[in-house]
Amino acid sequence: MRYKISGKQIDIGEALQTHVQTQLDEIVSKYAGRPTDANVVFSRSGHEYACEATVHLSTGLNATASARATEIYAAFEGCAEKMEKQLRRYKRRLKDHHRDRSEPVEYLGGSSYILAAEGDSDDAEPTTLQPIIVAEMEATIPSLSVGEAVMQMELAGAPVLVFRNDTKKGLNVVYRREDGNIGWIDPRSQE
Repeated sequence: MRYKISGKQIDIGEALQTHVQTQLDEIVSKYAGRPTDANVVFSRSGHEYACEATVHLSTGLNATASARATEIYAAFEGCAEKMEKQLRRYKRRLKDHHRDRSEPVEYLGGSSYILAAEGDSDDAEPTTLQPIIVAEMEATIPSLSVGEAVMQMELAGAPVLVFRNDTKKGLNVVYRREDGNIGWIDPRSQE
């Protein structure tokens, strides 16, 4: 497994890097079959250290965890616990409910736009109906089953996930509702 362990405006020592590699190796080898790489970033905000970790699995899914603590090692330990919990749930779901994926997840290309927010005033009439595009970037859309999409959304900690449905070949959306349940949008085809 490839590791990229870095710090944002802080120097991380060789001992911390070795500790991170051994801990992640234990966790990932226990719950995931073939991880490809891991990205761990440490940062500092005031008196707190933050640790954000992302592990890319060979199935194409990603597990993401983050934690904060006053000590850098404690921040990593909290992050590692969350990562272990996510991977344990992922493995249990694959074993109990989902078919094994023989080939990696297929990704399609797409565009992602960030639009500028309007001013604070709700009374002001906009000067134009065209939104201002702040950023434009490439995005990937995975080809998953609905169950895998829900799992990927939970692993990434995202509120919404757009995916291509394996069975119907159309674009679908899963999202976390305000009541805590998961919503699924499956548009009807116009055929």
